[in-house]
Amino acid sequence: MPSPFNPRKAKTYPAVIGCDEVGRGALCGPVVVAAVWFDPAAIPRKLLGALDDSKKLPARERERLAVEIRKVARVAVAAASASRIDGHGIRNVTLQAMRRAVLRLGVDGPVRIDGVDVPPGIPLPCEAVVRGDGLVPQIAASSIIAKTCRDLIMVRLSTRHGAYLWDRNAGYGTADHLAALANHGPSPHHRRSFRPVSQLHLPLGDAVAAMDLEADIDMDLEPGGEVVPA
Repeated sequence: MPSPFNPRKAKTYPAVIGCDEVGRGALCGPVVVAAVWFDPAAIPRKLLGALDDSKKLPARERERLAVEIRKVARVAVAAASASRIDGHGIRNVTLQAMRRAVLRLGVDGPVRIDGVDVPPGIPLPCEAVVRGDGLVPQIAASSIIAKTCRDLIMVRLSTRHGAYLWDRNAGYGTADHLAALANHGPSPHHRRSFRPVSQLHLPLGDAVAAMDLEADIDMDLEPGGEVVPA
């Protein structure tokens, strides 16, 4: 499928900050947000013509593009843990992570956010763009960065919680994930406020122990993909 961005029209795309999230609908793991800035007229045309919504790209292509994006763009990433999502709600923590990512970028310019919500607390002109990953190249780039970062987190978590096959399903509610959830119950990284996790009968002691194991921290990702406390 061709990219929605025409390299021959690079000068028609403004130099803005693009911001997008990945993992909002998953049953476990963090929600991850990326903010990306570049001038479309100043990056390689081949890269601009390859950008697209991360969900439409094969994994290897996403990983390749993430490397290329980091070479020519300003990139910042922020994330929030499952326990923070349970405590404050997925919408709230996603908007907070968007604000942190944009501010961490350190670029003074207009911001385009994928979706319908504008995060509060950003002292820059912001606009929400529905289906922005097909309209704003920087949003498409941010979706690729966020997706590759989150996939790496889920692969690493899968090495410790292999029954859920997160390296294959990235924590979303696939049949294999739901079957493992029914057989083994939730891990410390599951979002207990999300169905079907919330529908499981969990003794209070198990829930408290799980929350103790899953540190209630705001997580940020360095460019190399390491997860560190904010």
